[in-house]
Amino acid sequence: MKKAVRGWVSIFVGCIILASGFVFFINPYGIVPGGVYGASIVLQSLFPSIQVGTFGYMFDIPLLILSVLLLGAKLGARTIVAALTTPLIMNVMSRLSYPTQEALEALDPAQLLGGCLNMTDDLMLTTIVGAVLIGLGSGIVVRNQATTGGSDIVAMLLQKYAHIRFSSAILMVDAAVVCFGLVVIGFGVGSADDAAQPSWHLSLYSLIAIFIVSRVIAYVINGAKNDKLLFVISDLELEGLRKYILEDLDRTATCIKSSGLYTRKNKEMLFLVVSYKEVAGLKLKIKEADPNAFVVVTDAYDTFGAGWKELPSRGDVEPE
Repeated sequence: MKKAVRGWVSIFVGCIILASGFVFFINPYGIVPGGVYGASIVLQSLFPSIQVGTFGYMFDIPLLILSVLLLGAKLGARTIVAALTTPLIMNVMSRLSYPTQEALEALDPAQLLGGCLNMTDDLMLTTIVGAVLIGLGSGIVVRNQATTGGSDIVAMLLQKYAHIRFSSAILMVDAAVVCFGLVVIGFGVGSADDAAQPSWHLSLYSLIAIFIVSRVIAYVINGAKNDKLLFVISDLELEGLRKYILEDLDRTATCIKSSGLYTRKNKEMLFLVVSYKEVAGLKLKIKEADPNAFVVVTDAYDTFGAGWKELPSRGDVEPE
């Protein structure tokens, strides 16, 4: 019960963080970080009376229905709640952050929270902060077996029917949204007053935002991926090293019987994965056990199993 409650709370916290990244740091400056909400920002510039979150509903609900009809996806309650809650939080947060309806429609950063969060002269900083918040919120949602829907559904459709890899499909969707933003916001197409539009270089900030969001999501879901894989080959039995691994590190390893190609002498090879913080101490113990041991240390991109991550299930969202 506690685990379920913690999961739901985490999803709502993730949705709030995600929404705050858009409302306070992305939407007011015309930055388009790809995806459904990036397209919503572009449409809001054409139809200012409709909020970004409302456009989010217009995209998310049909896409969720399509995922069921065309992909046969079983939408969990968490995904439905996350997809429907995020636009609502975004709309409520926006209304509370602007003093008037006119300021809300214009998404005027000078009037955002009374002007105390106006970052018009620091677009790089607002891009980075907003992208980090969006990535953090999205990562928290995904870690709790949910998704906010959107462009990942479009990518899955392209993967199934156009035979395009999922990661490539996501890139294509985000690129299309950024180009849409470049035409509408950057060049002022469809605007009554082109001079009031931000310059085309906002699209470059959008590309930076897309990259940061993807990296932060991957980090939140998978961690830093700095586990290390060690092979230790020795002529000795390494009892001291075994004790250190089992008792001090509280880990285990695989012992593989092997032989030298030249000497043909029997050797013992240990295969184990440790965190990067444990490597230095392990090297010292290996030297104590056998100064002549042959040791290989390399990166472990992903580690699954007892003491590590659980193997993913079908349908789990994993960043590539």
